[in-house]
Amino acid sequence: QVQLVESGGGLVQPGGSLRLSCAASGSIVEINVMGWYRQAPGKERELVATMTTGGTTNYQDSVKGRFTISRHNAKNAVYLQMNSLKPEDTAVYYCNADVVAWLGPGTRTSDYWGQGTQVTVSS
Repeated sequence: QVQLVESGGGLVQPGGSLRLSCAASGSIVEINVMGWYRQAPGKERELVATMTTGGTTNYQDSVKGRFTISRHNAKNAVYLQMNSLKPEDTAVYYCNADVVAWLGPGTRTSDYWGQGTQVTVSS
């Protein structure tokens, strides 16, 4: 079993900053891609940013230049620094990880999600 636990959401004024954190735990062999997705009310879940173990990043166009994703591979953790926040960034943010985990005598690669953390940008 693998668990992802997020923290760092909250209420912030437009132009403000927040830092999200996510830590993975459990029977982990290695984690390939880690990233952040978000889902606003009435909308589908969308990619915000991802990062490979080697450091390759991918961002949604609307957050480029404002958000920065980073990882601490030894801690199985991923972070999202969000600056210059806008009301349209309001959503539940989910951590995601592509994890190779121990399963019985071998390993298995599966996709895991955190429980989500609310980010609200409002004056």
